[in-house]
Amino acid sequence: MNKQIPYIIKVAVVIAALLILNDASYAQTVTDPLLADSVDQSVFPQITAQPVDQTVPIGSSVTLSVQANNADGYQWLRNGLSLDGQTSSSLSIANAGINDVGLYSCSVFNGAESVPTRAANVCVYTAGSSDVVTKSSVGAAGLKVVQAAVPGGGGSITVYGTPLLSNGSSGGCPGKYAGYVIYSKPASQGWGWTPTGTVHTVTDTNRTDTKVQYVGYYGDTGCNQTTVSIHNPTYSPVYQFVIFFTNNVPTNAYPMVLLSGFNP
Repeated sequence: MNKQIPYIIKVAVVIAALLILNDASYAQTVTDPLLADSVDQSVFPQITAQPVDQTVPIGSSVTLSVQANNADGYQWLRNGLSLDGQTSSSLSIANAGINDVGLYSCSVFNGAESVPTRAANVCVYTAGSSDVVTKSSVGAAGLKVVQAAVPGGGGSITVYGTPLLSNGSSGGCPGKYAGYVIYSKPASQGWGWTPTGTVHTVTDTNRTDTKVQYVGYYGDTGCNQTTVSIHNPTYSPVYQFVIFFTNNVPTNAYPMVLLSGFNP
């Protein structure tokens, strides 16, 4: 029995070698057409700098830009819809308002070929004690947003963000949701809002069926229905916020009021 082992091994080696040779011969004679027709990447633009998120006070200017090699045309889009006349490498909004809130991307062209950029999130906010009753706010959000200064420092801040459709579920809070809107700042603008004073409360004053979540720079989080409070002293230096919709996700800019204890 032991004398047959080397012979069996030799046979196995020969069979393996024949299979390899056969595969090599097959590879030389049969070509996958999908692999044979390699795509010439030189016909596509190469994006070297993407547009970045921005969160600015209402009335401020916003400039979005893209840098690309091998590009001869541009088309900017807001929420997936083309913007008339916005066909350069930069997009400027001189007086950003509620109607300008959205996700901005750019299709970069080289002839008939195009490459999309990332979608930059543009949010606007108001701060102080005043009534925000404008044609744009009532028309876009369908709501009258009233601000009022409250004790605890920071006054009031109303932030307008873009709701996104996204079915999901996470624990007891937010639980099941049909969409959400994120209120954040890019790193260049401080990442989030700075708590001040002794009271830090985040409230959705428009609906009572939403869940509100805060996310700290160092990872601390909290969630509650309609209103959520951050413990004092706060763990993180800055915070971002999310409103989750259990149903009826808005299609326009949605305002959230940071009632107390945050700087713009």
